Amino acid sequence: MRVLVPLLALLTATAASAADGARARMEAFSKGLHSVSASFSQSVTDANGHRGDESRGTLALEAPRQFRWETIAPYQQTIVADGARVWVYEPDLEQVSVRNQSAAEAHSPLTVLTDLSQLDSQFSTSEAGTRDGLAWLRLTSKAKEPEFEYAELGFDAQTLQRMLFRDQLGNTTEIRFADWKRNPSFAAGTFKFTPPKGVDVVGDLRPEAEVHPLKD
Repeated sequence: MRVLVPLLALLTATAASAADGARARMEAFSKGLHSVSASFSQSVTDANGHRGDESRGTLALEAPRQFRWETIAPYQQTIVADGARVWVYEPDLEQVSVRNQSAAEAHSPLTVLTDLSQLDSQFSTSEAGTRDGLAWLRLTSKAKEPEFEYAELGFDAQTLQRMLFRDQLGNTTEIRFADWKRNPSFAAGTFKFTPPKGVDVVGDLRPEAEVHPLKD
């Protein structure tokens, strides 16, 4: 009996730890979620440990494949995925680029937040322990040519707080989230994009779109 008691205590502690792991927290966060919005700050640290300037902005996601990522400082950039195409608008360059969404975001951890069915089909997952008060889940893409080496999602008891991407060159992108809103009603046109008049448009466009050649 003396052996059984600590053994039962150990098993109970292990079960509680598993229930409170990053995977469990992600599933709890995403349960019943079909749309979400938040603010973010983002920075990139290169392989030598040099950290670049921080950018910030807002994001909106809606199942199954729509998102809007808007950087507002220190520069402006808008990325819109409408379900068929991904549009990237850079006002300072007066340029819009567009590409097939299937190639651009089929393996994005962000889309998993509103569609957990993608998680195990698109990624291999593993618990990455706890640090900075967060439980971390590591995602490794199953794509033949992944865009990143791995991603890690850090959850507190309620929400996704941070996301890390490590690319094939050793650069690490860190994204910090705040002001999550669950299942908001987005304004009409949130996930639509029409290139402004006078900007260059490059890439794979719908047949009805007009393509402007790049300026010399």
